[in-house]
Amino acid sequence: MVLFLKGVILHGGYGTRLRPLTHTGPKQLIPVANKPISQHVLEDLYEAGIKDIAIVLGELHPEKVIEYYGNGEAFNVRLTYIRQGEPKGIAHAIGLCEEFVDTNPFVVYLGDNLLKGGVDRFVREFESSKHDSMVLLCKVKSPERFGVAEFDAQGKLRSLIEKPKKPPSEYALTGIYFFKPVIFEAIKNLKPSWRGELEITEAIQSLLERGFDVGYRFVEGWWKDTGTPEDILESNRLILDDLKHDIRGVVEDETSIQGRVSIGEKTKIKRGALIRGPVIVGESTTIEGRVYIGPYTSIGNNVVIKRGEIENSIIMSNCYIDAGEKITDSLIGPHSTITTNQSGPKGRKFIIGESSIITL
Repeated sequence: MVLFLKGVILHGGYGTRLRPLTHTGPKQLIPVANKPISQHVLEDLYEAGIKDIAIVLGELHPEKVIEYYGNGEAFNVRLTYIRQGEPKGIAHAIGLCEEFVDTNPFVVYLGDNLLKGGVDRFVREFESSKHDSMVLLCKVKSPERFGVAEFDAQGKLRSLIEKPKKPPSEYALTGIYFFKPVIFEAIKNLKPSWRGELEITEAIQSLLERGFDVGYRFVEGWWKDTGTPEDILESNRLILDDLKHDIRGVVEDETSIQGRVSIGEKTKIKRGALIRGPVIVGESTTIEGRVYIGPYTSIGNNVVIKRGEIENSIIMSNCYIDAGEKITDSLIGPHSTITTNQSGPKGRKFIIGESSIITL
């Protein structure tokens, strides 16, 4: 019997470092380049040929995840939802997927992680290998923030240590793991760590100690764990760096567009506005008047911008902006309104949750 790789997307956690955006929805649904972070993950799995996917839901508005993804048909995949509830660690979330996985190998992808180039190559390598598990590693500046790999003199993986005070290497575990079902036995034998969680690093460590074959690969390009507003804005910049020029809406003056810009259907860029890419603008959005949209900005669907300058920011759907101010390095939640009754450019930086109203 041929066994096919299945996918598991972890969609839990409280996203405390991203409040107030996560007061009204899970962090994985925050858009980067006009797509929820976890949609980038789902599309990575699909492009690697994985179409049978489970999404492990947390306590934070799981109904919004189900409402957005449905049964997966709109994304050409088949989705199963598994409820974790209270976050008790990555290993706990994976352990809930035993029935879904059955006897198949599978890949676990944290829903708030982004990886340049996707996982297709690593899926092929794992399928053709004899590994019982395989981890993806990335060289980072602050390895103490992550699970860290330790190697022996021959370069073989010796151990994995969760958030060590003195990291044994600069190579962090990304939020992407490959497993055969043997991992479930290891998870069942775990005890909660000092954080009160079941640590996936300890489960993989137990495989190493029991003689199972645990491989590793280094990721090429960039990898981002989008845990903070700064991480999300950097991810937005990284993805927009690969943006393709694509104009589907109406642009009244061709000189309004400079550089690589993507504009969705039914969007209108009226005379007098200036957009300097890379910039992505969603559908049914109107940009008019003396508006400047600077590089590395994402603007969602059904947005109206009448005045102001916006740069290096994410403006989510259904916002209204009429501000004689410069908005920079900002995350503006959906259904928010920003207006001003002052004149003269002043720089403003915002992290605004859903349905906020700000008058400057």
